[in-house]
Amino acid sequence: MALLALLAAAAALSAATPTRTEAQLKALREKIEQMTRQVSRDAVERDRLSSDLRAAELSLGHAREQFGSVSQDYSDHIARRAALAQQRAQQQQALTAERTALAGQLRAAYMIGREEPLKLLLNQQDPLRSGRLFSYYGYFGRARADQIAQIQTHVQRLDELETQLAQQQTELASLKDAQQLQLQQLQGARDQRQKVLASLEAQTHTREQSLARLNSQRADLTALLDRLNRSLKSVAPPDTVSAFGRLRGQLGWPVTGRLEAAFGDQRASGVKWEGVVIATERGAPVKVVSAGRVVYADWLPGLGLLVIVDHGEGYLSLYGHNDRILKGTGESVAAGEEIAAAGDTGGRATPELYFEIRRAGRPVDPAPWFKQRAPAP
Repeated sequence: MALLALLAAAAALSAATPTRTEAQLKALREKIEQMTRQVSRDAVERDRLSSDLRAAELSLGHAREQFGSVSQDYSDHIARRAALAQQRAQQQQALTAERTALAGQLRAAYMIGREEPLKLLLNQQDPLRSGRLFSYYGYFGRARADQIAQIQTHVQRLDELETQLAQQQTELASLKDAQQLQLQQLQGARDQRQKVLASLEAQTHTREQSLARLNSQRADLTALLDRLNRSLKSVAPPDTVSAFGRLRGQLGWPVTGRLEAAFGDQRASGVKWEGVVIATERGAPVKVVSAGRVVYADWLPGLGLLVIVDHGEGYLSLYGHNDRILKGTGESVAAGEEIAAAGDTGGRATPELYFEIRRAGRPVDPAPWFKQRAPAP
């Protein structure tokens, strides 16, 4: 009885574990969302221009995404219309060939004459020859009937294709108008971002002002990481997490491109980089360097659209200046999985990725962790 009771208790504990883990993840997501809102409020209270830049960049990202979607639809319709036009040309060729064949059959029938079968029937000099000729006449008749049916089929198919082509043309015109509207909205969003950036530049035209802004942005990031680290202590890492500390020298670069700044390099304002900057193409896939769980996915002053991944053992990886974020808070990710698309958010002049590795909240040099000395171009 005691053994049965222990087995039942173990089974109950095992069954409760997934529910408890899910509850912990839900609580973690709620905490992170609360922190995200708090960080945004703090940034707004300290710096209205950061709030304006966030709004402008999110609006620009949305406009760019909408324009890309409409442009893709337009391209798809162009390809569909070209395929329909090719089908129409093929049907037209087939119709011409069937009509030519039918014309030949009609000419042959005319040369034979209508009375020829009757003459063969009355003239029984060679019954076998007459039978063969009647078979030929039957074959010609069936061939003409088949050709007429084929012609009717081709004509019907051509009518259908013409209707589809007309519909495609109407949809293309509508998509073209939508594309122009999206292009105007995209340009408006770009102009708004440029105005905010110009205001930011005017506000930080001295070294002291620039340094003050960088320190404020660093404080935002430090506060966020401190809160994240405190929250993560109460939640077990995901099952996919490997021992990150043993991956030193084995990681792949998170994005292709050119290394612009290394850990410890001096920035223009005099402070040092705490991660690496990789110049890349807009929309380039940003891949997580190791398995983990997304614990932050939002806009942050100085880093724009930022993704932070928890790898366990106190290790976090940071991916900043993204154009789009593809994973949400709480999602588990596998090594090499795409989590974002590269961009220039956070006020950057050109598309690039800012990458950091943190341990217990402190930045560490990422270079020794990579298999290659530099990212692939």
